[in-house]
Amino acid sequence: MIEIKNINKSYTGKRALKDVSLRLPQGEIIGLFGENGAGKTTLMKCILGFLPYSGEITLDGSPITRKNIARLSFATSEHSFFPNLAPKGHKEFYAEHFPRFSEKRFKGLMDFFELPMNKTLRNFSTGQKNQFEVILSLCQGADYILMDEPFAGNDVFNREDFYKVLLGILEPRETVMLSTHLIEEVSGFIGRAVLIRQGKIIGDVSMMELEESGHNLMSFIKDTYHYRADRVSRALDELTGRDE
Repeated sequence: MIEIKNINKSYTGKRALKDVSLRLPQGEIIGLFGENGAGKTTLMKCILGFLPYSGEITLDGSPITRKNIARLSFATSEHSFFPNLAPKGHKEFYAEHFPRFSEKRFKGLMDFFELPMNKTLRNFSTGQKNQFEVILSLCQGADYILMDEPFAGNDVFNREDFYKVLLGILEPRETVMLSTHLIEEVSGFIGRAVLIRQGKIIGDVSMMELEESGHNLMSFIKDTYHYRADRVSRALDELTGRDE
């Protein structure tokens, strides 16, 4: 289990995360939702140790260091692969450095996305690069797979099919934390929703709890965020002078 306790992070004096505490057990698919700048990416990068922070993050009770970092993987639209290397070279590199790397899963996902094995990554389209980033994160053999807007540049059909494939291949030990704005698309795919706003966790609920209460994910997010349904009409009135 990953335990996040009272995490704080600031950029040039501005708080990006404020006393964030979460528990991420193995075997969950978690959606991380929030506005642009809410702190989603910052939280993931703190978990991975990419950013300094105050507070405590542990994996099964131990700090996350070089000794256990291989149990975490990361898929981001910023890309973390070698652009001058082809997928075949990445496969060989990962197989050498990650003992639990799954060549079977790698081949299956490459076939699913119809990606070329011998073409350098710099010559992939943006959508293909994002697909390959997801493939690497899923094949590393990690127990915790963090995905930050991984489907940017991919069409709705690719995304929908991928959700189904992902549900079919994940093992009970694997946890996925998915940061995305595609709320309605992933509502039937995740098991838990975590909401973050202005660096604070403001909601944490299982999809089963939502279903039992008669709510759906979108209504829960709108209610928790205190979304104003008249926001657009008010803005239009002000911009067009209709209230005069």
